[in-house]
Amino acid sequence: MDERPETELISIPATPRGVSTPEIQTPSGQRSPRPPSKEAKSSTAWTPTSFISPRFLSPIGTPMKRVLVNMKGYLEEVGHLTKLNPQDAWLPITESRNGNAHYAAFHNLNAGVGFQALVLPVAFSFLGWSWGTLSLTIAYFWQLYTLWILVQLHEAVPGKRYNRYVELAQAAFGERLGVWLALFPTVYLSAGTATALILIGGETMKLFFQIVCGPLCSSNPLTTVEWYLVFTSLCIVLSQLPNLNSIAGLSLVGAVTAITYSTMVWVLSVSQPRPPTISYEPISLPSSSASVFAVLNALGIVAFAFRGHNLVLEIQATMPSTFKHPAHVPMWRGAKVAYFFIAMCLFPVAIGGFWAYGNLMPSGGILNALYGFHSHDIPRGLLAMCFLLVVFNCLSSFQIYSMPVFDSFEAGYTSRTNRPCSIWVRSGFRVFYGFINFFIGVALPFLSSLAGLLGGLTLPVTFAYPCFMWVLIKKPTKYSFNWYFHWILGWLGIAFSLAFSIGGVWSMVNSGLKLKFFKPPN
Repeated sequence: MDERPETELISIPATPRGVSTPEIQTPSGQRSPRPPSKEAKSSTAWTPTSFISPRFLSPIGTPMKRVLVNMKGYLEEVGHLTKLNPQDAWLPITESRNGNAHYAAFHNLNAGVGFQALVLPVAFSFLGWSWGTLSLTIAYFWQLYTLWILVQLHEAVPGKRYNRYVELAQAAFGERLGVWLALFPTVYLSAGTATALILIGGETMKLFFQIVCGPLCSSNPLTTVEWYLVFTSLCIVLSQLPNLNSIAGLSLVGAVTAITYSTMVWVLSVSQPRPPTISYEPISLPSSSASVFAVLNALGIVAFAFRGHNLVLEIQATMPSTFKHPAHVPMWRGAKVAYFFIAMCLFPVAIGGFWAYGNLMPSGGILNALYGFHSHDIPRGLLAMCFLLVVFNCLSSFQIYSMPVFDSFEAGYTSRTNRPCSIWVRSGFRVFYGFINFFIGVALPFLSSLAGLLGGLTLPVTFAYPCFMWVLIKKPTKYSFNWYFHWILGWLGIAFSLAFSIGGVWSMVNSGLKLKFFKPPN
C-alpha cells in the first residue's frame, strides 16, 4: 500500500547529471517518491483537480483552458494538494507515513508516562493534599489543551505540514527566533531525558539483579557504571530500527509496562501498613525562603510529569493526510486515548503514594519508598518484576525520545550530500549518540535528580509556546477573548518556567533536595 497520499505532490528540483536524485532507495528499503502501482493507476482516487488533465483541456479553447488551469493552481494553493519536501522521505520521522490512531496512542502513551510519574509523591510532600491535587489537575488539563493546539496547527497553513516542533516555531516566531526559542528546550528535553533514562535504567537493572540473585550474588558484581554501559548497549541495539513508525511495537511495550508498573507500585504501597510516624502536613523547612523555593521545585516536578509535547508534531507527521482525511483526526483520537491512560497512571501514583508514605516519602520517589519500607513484606518475585518493567519502559522511552535527534543528524547529512544515509552512516550516528549520552551520564550522574529543573526549563515547550503559536498563526481577532486567553496563558507559562527553574536550582544547591531515583535509603 502506498504510504504517501495520492493527492500529495512532490516537486523534485532538477539536479545536474551525476548527482543523485530522490528516487534512491532509502535505508529501510523504501523509495522516494515511490512510483504508483498498477492497481493505483487503474483505480486512481478522485481529487478536486483530477479532471483538469491535458486530455480534457485539449478540445477546449484557450480562454477556458486558462480559467481551468488557474482554478487548479488555486486549489493547490488553498490546500487541496500538499506539496512535500522530497528530503522528508529520507529522514526517520517522515520516511514512513502509514501511521494511524493506534500508533498515535502507543507513541503518546510511551512518551507521556514513565519514570517522572514515580516522583510525583515527592511534590505532594511539599505541597500537601489540596495544593498538590489542584496543581496536578490544572497542569493536566492545561497540557491537554496545548496538545490539541499542536495537533490543529500541524496543517494550519494550507498545503503545508509542520512535521517538527522547530518547523512550527519558525513559522510562528520567524526563521531565526524560532530556532533560538525552540531548539534548545526540545534538544535539551530529548537528550536530557535520554541521559536520565540511561542512569535510571542502569541503576534499576543493578537493583533487579540484587533482588533476583539475593545472597547468592557473586563477590564481584558489576559496578553501577558497568550497568549503565549494559543498558546503553541495549538501547543502541534497539535504536537500529529505521524510523518512527518502525518503533510502534516498542512504544506499545513501553506503554503497557508503564501502565503495569505504575499500577503495581501504588497498589502495593496502599496495601501495606503505613509507617507509624506518618504525617500529611507539608514538609516545613528552617526559613520561609527555603519553603518557597521548595514549593517552586515541587511545582517543577509536577510540570516535568507532562513532558512529551516536543514529539506531538513528529508523531502526527507519520500519518497520511489528504483534504478528505486530514491527519489531525486520527492523531487526536489516539492522543485522547493515550492521555486517558496517562491520567489513570499519574493521579493514583501521586495520591496513593502520598497517602501511603506522607512526608516520609524519600527523595527518590514511590519506588524508592516501596523498596525501603516494604522490601521484606513483599514477595521478592513481585518486587523484581516491578523493577524489570521499569527497565523495559526505559528502553522503549529512550527510542522515541532519541528519534528527533537521529532525525536532526540525518537531516544535516542529507542536506549536504543530497542522498539518504546508508545503513552504516545511520548506525554510526546512533552509536555515537548513545555513547555520548552514556559519557555525559557518567560525568554528571546527578542529571537524574534534575526533575524540578528539567520541568522548569522545558515548561515553555508544553505550556507556553503552543499558545503563542496559536495567536501568531491563526491570528484571532485582536483584543477578543480568544486573543487575550492565549496571550495570558502563554505568558503565565513563561513566568512559571522562570520561577520553577530558580526553585529547582536553589533547592538542589542550598536545600539538598536532590532526587536520587531508585537508590534505596539507608
